[in-house]
Amino acid sequence: MGANVLFIFGGVLTLVLVMLLVPTAVLLVQVLAARRAEPDALPPPVARPRLAVLMPAHDEAAGIAAAIQSVLPQLVAGDRLLVVADNCNDDTAAVAAAAGAEVVQRVDPGRRGKGYALDFGVRHLELDPPQVVVIVDADCTVGPGSVARLGDVCGVSNRPVQALDLMFSPPGAGLKARLAELAWVVKNQARPLGYLHMGLPCQLMGTGMAFPWGLIRNAPLASGHIVEDLQLGLNLARAGTPPLFCPQALVTSTFPADAVGLATQRTRWEHGHMGVIASQGPRMLWRALASGQVALAAMALDLCVPPLASLVLLLASGMALGTVLVALGGTAAPLALSLLAFAMLVAAVLLAWARFGRHIVSLKELLSVPGYVLAKLPLYARLFKGRQAEWVRTERDDGKR
Repeated sequence: MGANVLFIFGGVLTLVLVMLLVPTAVLLVQVLAARRAEPDALPPPVARPRLAVLMPAHDEAAGIAAAIQSVLPQLVAGDRLLVVADNCNDDTAAVAAAAGAEVVQRVDPGRRGKGYALDFGVRHLELDPPQVVVIVDADCTVGPGSVARLGDVCGVSNRPVQALDLMFSPPGAGLKARLAELAWVVKNQARPLGYLHMGLPCQLMGTGMAFPWGLIRNAPLASGHIVEDLQLGLNLARAGTPPLFCPQALVTSTFPADAVGLATQRTRWEHGHMGVIASQGPRMLWRALASGQVALAAMALDLCVPPLASLVLLLASGMALGTVLVALGGTAAPLALSLLAFAMLVAAVLLAWARFGRHIVSLKELLSVPGYVLAKLPLYARLFKGRQAEWVRTERDDGKR
């Protein structure tokens, strides 16, 4: 290989690894900040705002009653729980009504996706608008006091508010599912908590979200985007109202027990996330820095942190290519950068595990992460063959979609 080719290849590889070093550093800073003491909570409002809990549901007859029963005891006079039974082929509407929810049905097979259901629900609420809308998925359980907490923080801050959204592996789950749970904890607990301690906003996570009525009424909800929550948070941040993390409010759910359901879910999330990074991340960061919008720049940096497994693969590839480059007589800069970034990533994962994940996997099990990453290669290969761009309901344990 000629000297010029080695020089060009080394330069391109160095640039790529510098770009990977940035999100890795962001991840490490977030985890370090998350280990600090909890920040002071916002003061409660003078009067609790009137709430409407909006629950979109597509073929959720098997589990929606439990979700409703976790919400209803938290409501007071003047509050509402509205279920949008969206393009359902089962008894979701009847089960929800029997459980005590207000129910509206939407039938529009040509426009499928959670965003359309949310828009339909908000349009229905316009007839008697609340002060705050709390969005909860139909397969979730809302922790005691969490609805009021979200409403209070939303009322005081007049910003979108995101609860702590945790997913647990099912009882008796294998290591793969528990590693997925750990990755979820890093993404949805450690990282936004770190930003909260730094006075910075978080991404929206899809459930356990509260919005002032004036914001959600005018938000561009009606879409089939496969990560509509992430997109909504970015849109609101651009408009000057970035979301606020509220770890004192809790929403939980369980990963699908079957492999097909888990694969569908992970494909939707990770393809959607990588697609948003590619289409918006660098451009959003540049505009935020150019305009001096610190909150938006922080969200852009957070957005550019790829899923942990993909980051491991990218850095491992960088180390391999850097090693080849050195062996051929090229610059050692790419190898040094990849080793630095990988060390930062390992430190971030170990610190997050020590603070948030000891109960999920043991240290010995954590060392099997390379096998977990390799098992996800087919998922990332599909990014190049054709990224999933349409909403697909996750396969549940009852076999429905």
